[in-house]
Amino acid sequence: MKFALLLAVLLAAPALAAEAPSSPPLPKPGVKTAQVPFEALKPSHTFDFGGRPDWMVLTNDAVWLSNRPLKKLYRIDPATNTVTATIEFPKNPCAGLAAGFGSIWVPLCDATAPALARVDAVTDKIVAIIPVGPTDSEAGIAVAPNGVYLFIDNAGTMARVDPKTNAVVNRVTISEGARNPVFADDLIWISDGKKNTISVFDPGAEAVKTVIPVPSGPRFMTAGDGFLWSLNQGDGSLTKIDMKKRAIIATIQAGIPGGGGEIAFGGGSIWTTVFDIPLTQIDAKTDKVMRQWVGAGGDSVRFGFGSVWLAHLRSGLLWRFPEADFKN
Repeated sequence: MKFALLLAVLLAAPALAAEAPSSPPLPKPGVKTAQVPFEALKPSHTFDFGGRPDWMVLTNDAVWLSNRPLKKLYRIDPATNTVTATIEFPKNPCAGLAAGFGSIWVPLCDATAPALARVDAVTDKIVAIIPVGPTDSEAGIAVAPNGVYLFIDNAGTMARVDPKTNAVVNRVTISEGARNPVFADDLIWISDGKKNTISVFDPGAEAVKTVIPVPSGPRFMTAGDGFLWSLNQGDGSLTKIDMKKRAIIATIQAGIPGGGGEIAFGGGSIWTTVFDIPLTQIDAKTDKVMRQWVGAGGDSVRFGFGSVWLAHLRSGLLWRFPEADFKN
C-alpha cells in the first residue's frame, strides 16, 4: 500500500509512499516460505486518524504523517506517542514528504493548481505556499544541499525550489516517466517506471551523470550503508544498487507487484509495504527475505526511534512496532 520535499541533509535517505491507483490490483504471491499472518505483529501503540494516512518523514524529534482527504499533516512526538501539532492545508497533501532547511515540505495535489507547502518545523506553521506542485500522486520530493526537488509535469520536468526565496530557480527535463527523486550519497537518484531506469543526477552540475537500466517498473526508493534499493511495481522485485559503482549488484524477488507501496531502510533491514502484504523484512546485507506479514494494512512505512512505523491507509491507522519484535 502504500513533506513523496530532509533533515540535516539527511537524517536518513527518504523513502516514498503512495496510494495504489484504481486499476485492478496485480496478484501478490510474495515469498511463501517467509510468510506469517500480519496479526502476529503486536503494535506498542496505535494512532487512529481516520481518513487515509499515507506519507511519512522522520526528523530528529518527530514523525510527520500526511492525510490526503482530511488535508492535514500531523506531528507525532515519538517519546510520548502523542500528536503535538496538526497542520491543515487548502489542498490535499500527496506525492511525498521531505524535511530540510528547518522545514517540512508538503506537495499538494490539485487538478488545476498543484502547489508546494512549506511548514516551519519549529513553529508548526505554514510559512509558504509555492505555486508549483506534483503532477502525479505517486511522485516524490527530495531535499539536496542546494534546494528542494520535485517533478511538476508529465514530460518529466524536475524543478528546483530555492529555500531562500521559496521560488523555482531551475527546471531540468529528465525523462517522461521520471517521478521520484531521492537524495543520497551527494546525488539525486530518479526512478522512471516507463523506461525502467534510474537516473543519477548531480545537483551541483544539475545534470544527469548516469542512467542505470532497472527491471520492471522501478518507483519508490530508499538508501543506506552505501546502497540504494528500488521497489519495482512491475514484478514486485527489489533492485539493489552500489551507489559508488553505480551498478546493480542484486535483484531480490519479493513477489509484491502493483501500484502504491513504499520502501524504507533501517535497523539493518529493508522494509517494504503494499496492500495485502503490508510488511516485508529483507536483510540489507544478505538480500534475503526474512519475513513477510500477510493481511490487511500498509501503504506507508518508516524506520526510526527504535521502531517500524506502518500506516493502514484504508482504515485510517498508524501502527508503531518496536524494533525488538523483529529480532526474534
